[in-house]
Amino acid sequence: MSGWKNTCLADVCSDISYGYTASANQNGVGPKFLRITDIVPKRINWNEVPNCLASEKDIEKYKLKEGDIVIARTGATTGYNKIIKNLEHDAVYASYLIRYEINKNLACPEYVGHILQSSSWYDYVDAIAGGSAQPGANAKQLGSFEFQLPTIPEQEAIAAVLSSLDDKIDLLHRQNKTLETMAETLFRQWFIEEAGEDWDEGRLGDVIELHYGKGLKTEERAGRGYPVVGSSGIVDHHTEFLVKGPGIVIGRKGTLGKVIYLWDNFYPIDTTYYVKSNVESAGLLYEYFLLKTIGFEDMNTDSAVPGLNRDIALSTEIRIPPEDKLHAFNELVADFVGKLKTNRDQILTLEKLRDTLLPKLMSGEVRVKIA
Repeated sequence: MSGWKNTCLADVCSDISYGYTASANQNGVGPKFLRITDIVPKRINWNEVPNCLASEKDIEKYKLKEGDIVIARTGATTGYNKIIKNLEHDAVYASYLIRYEINKNLACPEYVGHILQSSSWYDYVDAIAGGSAQPGANAKQLGSFEFQLPTIPEQEAIAAVLSSLDDKIDLLHRQNKTLETMAETLFRQWFIEEAGEDWDEGRLGDVIELHYGKGLKTEERAGRGYPVVGSSGIVDHHTEFLVKGPGIVIGRKGTLGKVIYLWDNFYPIDTTYYVKSNVESAGLLYEYFLLKTIGFEDMNTDSAVPGLNRDIALSTEIRIPPEDKLHAFNELVADFVGKLKTNRDQILTLEKLRDTLLPKLMSGEVRVKIA
């Protein structure tokens, strides 16, 4: 095709660097510290990215910029990547990530970012890293990935089409965040600020049970079917499910204490607990918003890898509301959650459209008219 040429990732970069070695902290001190676990979900949630201590010299050396691409280089997540955007604070990247700084005179960062979300990229990564017991790849191997590069105007046009879908998806995610915040505010008002003095004093274990997720090897995941849920969120799909939806998952190892609500049947893996309720609660809505008020991240009992102890979590003291108050809350927030689900379904539709268009645009099978 006229104006298109073969290139490789390294050839369109002005710098390729390994990340910074440090310990993450949750006290808000220092720059944001982007790790592999932060780039595994579909979107980077900068509010959940921890901080780290770093000198001005280290911040300057490892500081992320808009348009940089970070790629995981080790473990089952080798090849996972994100383009950096929506930066509001200084951020550095961890040592198990490689930063590829795109030369904007040669390529549009958004175009390259979309290329690295394609099946051809993940097929390439699997070929170079998937055969060993501990998958991994170095900067040279990942940088050798070849792809088609049209002229910069056409790159920008292709990126604009795909980014417009991403922007709509992001808008729906933001709407869902607002809806969830409204429901959380309502929960705090009803069950914390206005808790009755006559309410029973109890423990979290009076309301819910926590059950261990089940191990599922990466090679056993089908990439389709029911969501496979880890401590950070949905990590894959499987042809079978373990828990009927709606349900709740809590991060047990790694991403500690994250509370995840799922409408569909799902498969929680062994880095999580899943919730069973001991109260009559339609849709587990009361339980979900209750769990989001509890500081599970402060219950770490392991030194090497953060871990949530089930007995400590269930012993958390709470005030137990009367059933009619609980049912009234569930009925009221059902509209919020219904809108959340509608948005979620629209997000899935847009993602499917984007993922269908992506290979066709990147191969030139479908061309974009350049303004």
